[in-house]
Amino acid sequence: MELSEALPLGELAAAFAALPVFPLFDTAYFIVSVLYLKYEPGAVEMSRKSPFASWLCAMLHCFGSYILADLLLGEAPLGYFSNNSSVMLATAVWYLIFFCPMNLFYKCVSFLPMKLIFVAMKEVVRVRKIAAGVHHAHHLYHHGWFVMMATGWVKGSGVALMSNFEQLLRGVWNPETNEILHMSFPTKASLYGTVLFTLQQTHWLPISEANLIFFFTMFMIICKVFMTATHSHASPFAPVENLICPVLFGSPSSGHPSHHHDHHVASHEVSHPPPPPAKSKEELNEGTRKRKAKKAE
Repeated sequence: MELSEALPLGELAAAFAALPVFPLFDTAYFIVSVLYLKYEPGAVEMSRKSPFASWLCAMLHCFGSYILADLLLGEAPLGYFSNNSSVMLATAVWYLIFFCPMNLFYKCVSFLPMKLIFVAMKEVVRVRKIAAGVHHAHHLYHHGWFVMMATGWVKGSGVALMSNFEQLLRGVWNPETNEILHMSFPTKASLYGTVLFTLQQTHWLPISEANLIFFFTMFMIICKVFMTATHSHASPFAPVENLICPVLFGSPSSGHPSHHHDHHVASHEVSHPPPPPAKSKEELNEGTRKRKAKKAE
């Protein structure tokens, strides 16, 4: 028997999964995405110097996941921009956040209680995008598990994965901020979520898609709202990862201590060269005689 049949929330989950995301939830998604752009150093100055570059960055924040997913699946990366309503809505949000007189719109949407509502609504869209990405990839590659996971992952966190390219548009280059090397909570959650949706899509997880969307969305909303309200960057996955990762992949500090010691000794020798050998008595006397002869000349 399917697990969802034993759950009393089946009808609620089905109604929740059927909720349309446009325009209400999409508007919240665009607001939070453009807010994060405005928080970037130099973003406001760039909007004054080059409004077109600022608009391009805003479009990447709003639609970067669709662009990256289309590139992975060999489809037109600009195909989503044919959706005029979404592009115009995102453009209106960008203009109001950056150019509204007296920053009134920005002050309203960045007010913490309002912002928490928008953050919760954004997570609704994120989970829908993950599920849609896995479903679309499953339609094209019926047995391609890794294709499904890759597509769902970039659909959920494509903006973060394209952050280095977006930085180039702003004239900034910070390769150490690569999202693959230092995954944020949304990127990790999208990765774990796309694994669950792939298992569900291939019938290895006995739960309906509507129930999975509902429960995973509730998890994302609770975590993201709490992290935003407390200004925390700690991942809720950290306790489990700290237990499992050292067992499966080893600890970073338990690599090769002897090599580390040799490198430390070598660097110490380079930075602090040994003192020259002491001169003998004959060499000192010879130097004294040469100095006296030079004075006499």
